[in-house]
Amino acid sequence: MSELTDLCRGAGIVVHLAAVVSAIHDREYAAINVDGTRAVAAAAQAAGARLIHISSLAAAGPAPASAPRSEDDPPRPMTAYGRSKLESERAVAAVARLRWTILRPGLVYGPGDRAMLPLFRFARAGLLPLAGRPTAAYTVIHVSDVVRAIEAAIDRDTDGETLFVGHSQPVTAREILEGVRAAVGRRAAIVPIPPAIARVAAAIGDLAGAMRGRPLPLNRRRWAEMTAEGFVCRVDRLRDRLGIVAQIDLREGLAQTAEWYRKKGWL
Repeated sequence: MSELTDLCRGAGIVVHLAAVVSAIHDREYAAINVDGTRAVAAAAQAAGARLIHISSLAAAGPAPASAPRSEDDPPRPMTAYGRSKLESERAVAAVARLRWTILRPGLVYGPGDRAMLPLFRFARAGLLPLAGRPTAAYTVIHVSDVVRAIEAAIDRDTDGETLFVGHSQPVTAREILEGVRAAVGRRAAIVPIPPAIARVAAAIGDLAGAMRGRPLPLNRRRWAEMTAEGFVCRVDRLRDRLGIVAQIDLREGLAQTAEWYRKKGWL
């Protein structure tokens, strides 16, 4: 705690992005996402700094494109990760005399992202598996637009507010795979995976991840998210309060991501 306080001393703004997104044990989410955030919030308050806390749409829970979530809806996270992010928000709000703003990005992608890398490698190999609902919709956001939102939150007076961050146009799971295929430049086949097979693969993924000591891309948490109707949120408050409209659409952003992977030798 003293080290965090020393790091925050003299800062006017603290931006907290650190989190674990996928873990073997739920206690890892609690230790890092909840307890870690609580410590950062306390350090920011002790330093007299304002806190910009980066949470997640997962804290709010799933919603289809026909009924996107708003910031006023009661949160209903469906996974341990989502619950930990919601608890991290509550930990921030519980710190007395702390000035804070919470941002909840949707599915973040772009250069540097490792989570989507397996899809690009599948596409390069000529086969893209489609698990879950092909029509499930998602609010996505390129990392550059997330940065713009953070910069705007720093400059605007949004103390005590929670804002979704995402592109105004939701995309389906199939559209994401089609975008990855186009970015890689291969005529990869998109192959639906039967639910029974995907469930077994997710269970095996949990076991294999536990043996390896790190989560695999397909596990039961990911499968639960894939079978939801979608994760879609409204972003009008992002525009109205921060003046931010996402500028990078899915195809452009995925093309940038593929190019970055190639330059780094990842693809």
